[in-house]
Amino acid sequence: MHFQSLRLARCALVVALCVVSSLFSRYAQGVVPFSVLPFVVVLSGWLLRPQEAFWSLSAYVLLGLLGLPVFASPPFGGPTYLFKPTFGFLLGFVLGAFLISALKDKKLFRKSILGVIFLSELGMLIIYLPGLFYLWLAFSLFMGKPIGFNRVLQVGFYPFLGFDVVKAFLAGMLFWKTKGRIAA
Repeated sequence: MHFQSLRLARCALVVALCVVSSLFSRYAQGVVPFSVLPFVVVLSGWLLRPQEAFWSLSAYVLLGLLGLPVFASPPFGGPTYLFKPTFGFLLGFVLGAFLISALKDKKLFRKSILGVIFLSELGMLIIYLPGLFYLWLAFSLFMGKPIGFNRVLQVGFYPFLGFDVVKAFLAGMLFWKTKGRIAA
């Protein structure tokens, strides 16, 4: 019973970190919106078991879709968020955290700092795949403004790439420095 409580507490902590990082994003807007959430997502993949990572990020997305104001941009929550061009990145958060968690115990990734960094960056790429696809889909179907792949990259990838590479690197390094002290 104690282990179930510990697992539930870890999941709740990740959901809370996601909400807090989204709140932070609301007030740290510049020319290129800045979000700490990808850092939290990558780190959660390292710190949680695969099922915990999946359900934690899924719970965060579900809370937002149910109407709680947990997302970074207006309307901050509710089912209408499904029609926002950036909704796919939320789906990518779920997949990215799960992938990192599922692959982290492979020798290639866990035994060397380069493996940790590589898997962190791969997780970040997984976040982008559904995000960019959904962005293209939203422009084409919901907004009636079909755009090409290059434009999707210009809008949803290039401006964020540098910061997100750094965030994934920092999340991997934080895990590397604390591994062995945190049991998942």
